[in-house]
Amino acid sequence: MTDTTTTLDSTNLEGHRTALTGHCYRMLGSPEEADDAVQETFVRAWRSLDRFEQRSSLRTWLYSIATRVCLDAIGERRRIRPMDLGAVGTVHDALSTRPAAEFIEPVPDAAALPSDADPAERAILRQSIRLAFAAALQHLPPRQRAALLLMEVLGCSAAEVAQTLEMTVPAVNSAIQRARATLESRQLDADAVAAEVDPELVHRYVDAFERYDMDALTKLLHRDVVMSMPPYALWLRGPESVSAWMLGRGIGCRGSRLLPTRASGAPAFGQYRCSGPGTGFHAWGLVVLEVAGDRVTGINTFLETERLFPRFGLPLRLPA
Repeated sequence: MTDTTTTLDSTNLEGHRTALTGHCYRMLGSPEEADDAVQETFVRAWRSLDRFEQRSSLRTWLYSIATRVCLDAIGERRRIRPMDLGAVGTVHDALSTRPAAEFIEPVPDAAALPSDADPAERAILRQSIRLAFAAALQHLPPRQRAALLLMEVLGCSAAEVAQTLEMTVPAVNSAIQRARATLESRQLDADAVAAEVDPELVHRYVDAFERYDMDALTKLLHRDVVMSMPPYALWLRGPESVSAWMLGRGIGCRGSRLLPTRASGAPAFGQYRCSGPGTGFHAWGLVVLEVAGDRVTGINTFLETERLFPRFGLPLRLPA
């Protein structure tokens, strides 16, 4: 064994898992695919250990491998949100589903945000796993996406990005400019750092929802709030539509309980519907809120509970 092996052992690949998971999630839009990509990254790292010459840091080397793993996995496909499928719907529209694998899914904060990052870095990393940002990234060609993330989020140099993506430095700079233009056209800035969400707003939302007080709840919503329920293709806009859905076709949510968690850099909840008098509650959806200032701008309920709840450490049933 060489000294390089000893160095890699002492550094401990597991210590980089969370940071790599966050990077792979930004590339792929799926926590499951991100986990698979990180495992493949570790496999490739061990296989190519003799080529790690320590001219770059272990962190940069692993990011380089992880990026190539993700590029191999992406192909030409991209994940979407219901809002990418068509025009806003109404509460009377028929419900149709799409395969869950087509949609961007939330990632647990704990799985993607390194606990040892300094506050400024953590704020940028948190912003970069938000659902809206992840969705915007999916509109970039894979190599543009990789270049933007490596430089703007992870702080790699243009030369390091060029080496990873087998591009020239001018080509990398051109790709970054095009990627920034695309994000700006979608009203997103790669350097934007979202402010912390007011916990009082979240508390008021939970209180209004569990009491099923739609008057109180709609007062917390932005006038352009969007509600979606993947894998359903339908999405709604505006407080009136949200209220009409909740008091109409969504009335089964009355009496639900919410358990807090954190997903994609935002407040989130496991929602449990009542299973019947005295029989407890069953998992219904993972609700991820999007917030701007003092208003909720997005209510995203992911219904694949059998897969998602265990990932977030949420039980599938609650006692009465």
